[in-house]
Amino acid sequence: MNKSHEWFQNNVIHRVPMNYPGAGRAVYPGFLQHTGFVAMNPDRHLSSHYDYFLDLIRGDDDSAESHRQFYDEYNAVLDLPAEYYLDTIKTVFQDFALVHGTWKVKGQPVRPQDIKGVRLLTVEGELDDISGAGQTRAALGLCSGIPNDRKRHFDVRGAGHYGIFSGRRWREVAYPEVRRFIAEGRPRPKGAARPGKVAR
Repeated sequence: MNKSHEWFQNNVIHRVPMNYPGAGRAVYPGFLQHTGFVAMNPDRHLSSHYDYFLDLIRGDDDSAESHRQFYDEYNAVLDLPAEYYLDTIKTVFQDFALVHGTWKVKGQPVRPQDIKGVRLLTVEGELDDISGAGQTRAALGLCSGIPNDRKRHFDVRGAGHYGIFSGRRWREVAYPEVRRFIAEGRPRPKGAARPGKVAR
């Protein structure tokens, strides 16, 4: 909001260096995104790496491996095509085009209110410091063509932006809820019990 569209073009878009696939292509480099993620919570990452060091000394192989798996995924950040990144900045974060009803794709207006015949689950992390509380839940109101009994919101307690769909909280908290929501929406044979209920 505090920077112009031109600022993003001039300051965060770079060309892929020679000797790399896609050389010369304009991208938002993955290393900038990764640096931004780490810079938001440097103390947490420092503590995590220190705990990893202690786990190695203690011979706690399970905890050390868990740390390695998390950071193998966390550190795997790709470059984004400049067109996609800049269009997202303008459409979502500067123009608020979806909220204002001005977003068009190939000349056609994007109208969430026209979505019908589906179910909608929105998920947010309680500790998400990138997407503010309520940003995802807003889709429930925008998709007014979906009946309320086919919409649900779920807050993942203790999860940050990344942890909603990765790691222990995803496996133990978020995924079971997503799986349950999908199962509840499947057509059932006549006389079959609802998911989670025992047939009598």
